[in-house]
Amino acid sequence: MVDLEAIRRAAERIGPVIRPTPLIQSHGLTRRLGQPVWFKPENLQRGGSFKVRGAYNRMGDLSAAEKGAGVVCASAGNHAQGVALAATWNRIPSTIVMPIDTPLIKVERTKGYGGEVILHGTSIEETFEKAAEIVRQRGITFIHPFDDLAVIAGQGTIGLELLSDCPDLRTVLVPIGGGGLISGIGTALKALNPNIRVIGVQAAGANSAVLSLRGKKLVSVKNPRTIADGIRVKKMSDMTFGIVQQVVDEVIDVSEEEIAKAIVYLLERGKLVVEGAGAVTTAALLSTRVAAGDGPICAILSGGNIDTNLVARIIQRGLTTADRFLIVRIPIPDIPGRLSGILQALAGMRVNIVEIHHHRAGWEIPLGWTEVEIILETRDREHGDEIVEQLTGIGFEVSRGPRGGADRMKVDS
Repeated sequence: MVDLEAIRRAAERIGPVIRPTPLIQSHGLTRRLGQPVWFKPENLQRGGSFKVRGAYNRMGDLSAAEKGAGVVCASAGNHAQGVALAATWNRIPSTIVMPIDTPLIKVERTKGYGGEVILHGTSIEETFEKAAEIVRQRGITFIHPFDDLAVIAGQGTIGLELLSDCPDLRTVLVPIGGGGLISGIGTALKALNPNIRVIGVQAAGANSAVLSLRGKKLVSVKNPRTIADGIRVKKMSDMTFGIVQQVVDEVIDVSEEEIAKAIVYLLERGKLVVEGAGAVTTAALLSTRVAAGDGPICAILSGGNIDTNLVARIIQRGLTTADRFLIVRIPIPDIPGRLSGILQALAGMRVNIVEIHHHRAGWEIPLGWTEVEIILETRDREHGDEIVEQLTGIGFEVSRGPRGGADRMKVDS
C-alpha cells in the first residue's frame, strides 16, 4: 500500500520538474453553494494533465540498466503524453502504443514529447497486449497508468499541494477512471486530516467505481461509453479498489449532458480548457448532488487534452443542455414566401438564428409541406419559452427539439 511518506518522497523527487498548479476560486460556484469553491487546474500541468507526476516518480525507481533499456506504455491519451514527457526529462527512451484510431493531434503531441509511437489495435486491451509483447521482446519496463504504487504516490502529491494552499480544506472532488489519482490524493489527505471528505466522480457510462463500492466487490463495465475518454475505463485494479475503499467517502456519477455543460461552464466562466474527464467534478457541483459541507471545496480538473474536433460539438451540446440554444420545428406549406413569415417574426423578437434546415423527405411530412428546423440563441429556458409562446400565438405549430429526438444531438464518444 502507498503511504504518506511515499507521497512525500515522490514530492521531493518530482519537485524540480513538475509545475505546482495553483488554486483558482470559482466565484460562481462559491455563490451557488455558499461555501468557497476552488479549482485545482491540472490541465495547466506540463503535458496537459496530472499523469506526468506519477510517470516521473515511477521512472525514478528504475535502475541505470532499466533506464537505458527504456519504457513502454499503452494509452490513447494523457498517460501516453505523461510517460513520453517524463521519459524525455529522464533521458529514457519511450515507446507508446496507441490505438490506430487515436486522433492525430494526440499522436503528434506524444511524438513531440519524445515518444516513439506505435499504432496498434482498435481497443485499449489490444494496445496493452502489444505493449506486453514489446516488454517480452525488448526487455523494457512497462509503466502502468494506475496499477502501480509509485505512480499512485506521484499522483498523491496533488493532495500535499492542496493542503499547503488551503489548510482548511473540507471537501475534495476527484475524477475516477482506474482509480490511481483518487487513491493517491485520498491517501495523502486522509493521513493529514481524516475529516476531509474525498468524493470520487465518474461518467455514468463508465461508472465501475460506483457499482463496485455499491456492491462491495470489483465490478467491470463491459462497454464503457463517454465523452470523458480519460476516465473511460472498464474497471479499477484490485490495488486501487482496495485503496479507494479505505480513503474515499463517496462516489457519484454524472451524465453526458452534465459533462458537456461543465466543459462549457469552465470555458465561459473559468476561461479554462478542460477535457471531459477533468470536467466531471465541476459537473457534480453544478448538478448540486454534492452537499456543500462546512468549509472550502476543491474540484480537481485533471486534464485539458481535449480533441479540438470534439470541442465544437460539445459546446453545442452544452449550450443546448443549458438552454442557451433553442431548437424549434415548424411545418409550413412548401410554397415560396412562407419561410419569410417565420423569419420576420423572429426578427421582431430580436432573436439570433444560428442554423436553418428544410426537411421535405420522410413519411411524417405530408406532401406539399416542408418542416423548418431552426436553431436559435437564447438567454435561458424562460427566454426559449417566450419565443415558443409568441410563435404559437401568431399561428405557427411549434415543436421543440431536433428532428429525430435527442439522438441527433448525441456527442460521439
